[in-house]
Amino acid sequence: MPSHPSSHAPQGTKDLFTTRSAKAPEHYLVAYSDGGARGNPGPAGYGVVIKDQSGQKIAALSEYLGHQTNNFAEYQGLIAALVYALDHGHKALRVISDSELLVRQIKGIYKVKNRALRELHSRAKELIARLDWFSIEHALREHNREADRLANAAMDKGMGRASTAPKS
Repeated sequence: MPSHPSSHAPQGTKDLFTTRSAKAPEHYLVAYSDGGARGNPGPAGYGVVIKDQSGQKIAALSEYLGHQTNNFAEYQGLIAALVYALDHGHKALRVISDSELLVRQIKGIYKVKNRALRELHSRAKELIARLDWFSIEHALREHNREADRLANAAMDKGMGRASTAPKS
């Protein structure tokens, strides 16, 4: 589902999607991203699975983030996907996240009120602006299982636990 300009964007903010083509380019990456925090806030981590447009997995990213919130972890996953794409010379990225809040904030539908999230939102917007094409969409958790498993494995590792998450 392509991202379209939103008439709900807060006044004075650049809508990130107005300069983007609604049609996906021939070559793009797909990032399945998830973040979580046990206890929220609590031990946090993110997981990102990067695939090419044909569905071939090309990278798996995860990181333990210490004591943070779920939303902080979700943003860190998005930023990791954006950095990966740019660092590897890709200029088109489709992100799939199970965080409706993150997706709606990036699209400009919801305002970002939390100061820490505003900084992460700003960083994400800067990275998105460096791409030629960008799309973000919400998916239910069951459609984002591998990224969820990576996020949980990062939290387990950071907490000194053996990962209990099943391998996919």
